[in-house]
Amino acid sequence: MQKVLVTGAGGYIGIPLCQMLAQKGYSVTALDRCFFGRDRFMQAASHPNIKMLVDDIRTVDPQQFEGMDAVIDLAGLSNDASAEIDPELTVSINHQGGVRLARAAKRAGVRRYVYSSSASVYGHGQEVSLNEHAVCRPQTLYAESKLHVEDELRKLQSDTFETVILRNSTVFGLAPRMRFDLAINVMTLRAWKERVIYVMGGGEQWRPFIHVHDVCRALMMGIESEASVVSGETFNVGSDDLNYQIKQLANFVKDIIPNIVTHTIPDATDKRTYNLSFAKIIQRLKFDPSSRVHEGIVEIKQALERGTVSGDDPTTHTLGWYRSLIDWEKRIKELSFNGKIL
Repeated sequence: MQKVLVTGAGGYIGIPLCQMLAQKGYSVTALDRCFFGRDRFMQAASHPNIKMLVDDIRTVDPQQFEGMDAVIDLAGLSNDASAEIDPELTVSINHQGGVRLARAAKRAGVRRYVYSSSASVYGHGQEVSLNEHAVCRPQTLYAESKLHVEDELRKLQSDTFETVILRNSTVFGLAPRMRFDLAINVMTLRAWKERVIYVMGGGEQWRPFIHVHDVCRALMMGIESEASVVSGETFNVGSDDLNYQIKQLANFVKDIIPNIVTHTIPDATDKRTYNLSFAKIIQRLKFDPSSRVHEGIVEIKQALERGTVSGDDPTTHTLGWYRSLIDWEKRIKELSFNGKIL
């Protein structure tokens, strides 16, 4: 039984990935700081092939990597906006923490290392169908941190330490640790709950999209594919027919949830726009996303109707939840004296 360590295992992508790995017979060590609570994480960890490890990537004992065949790194403050709340914290987790993990894995003799990067690294793309060799113009600290870790992985790459970098498109769809701060997900929530859609940034900007379960499939391919195919390689994760302008998403939501009012809001501060090519992952890995945007909208709408997911859950709004955690940490420090809570 192959052993895989997954960091960020309690997150939006992490939980379904760990479940998928366990169901395929992998022995999974699921590491997460549990910023969003342990309940959903523990439910996933109930599978006999999953061992739950509550720890921080910045301090986890390097011995945890001993005996692992592969590592999949999903950890980090999870989007562009959230990373701007506390730049120092972002650098320590997303950049320094990510580099620390990779170095520890290599020293421990891990063979395959799969890094979950982001299409956000392209920033302000000046062409369409950008491939993996295109110039990256990151617009946020989040994207810059991803690129720093990518650069370190390329330096660490060797015949005995096979690195695979996956630049994920913007993710959508239903998952146990739900996120309503992603474009398609939040549009669906507001359309269902408030009968309104806000199209930010004027809607002209391009983004590629990918369902959360298809991201998990790509990550699985990252550890299962032959070294000759993936070792030392970078892949855009998505499909050419899932490149859309933001304004198109509003129409897709209105196809599923009618009688909605659309408000287009110019937002000159967000300069991100990127239309990507996925020829490499399609040709080399035969990757073909199984879910389209309409399917993701339908499954979220149905889950909201059933009450199995709620937009009122504060943990589903990443930016607001991080802000509350930082605020509580400050309050606790203010109440403490010589290491003791007063």
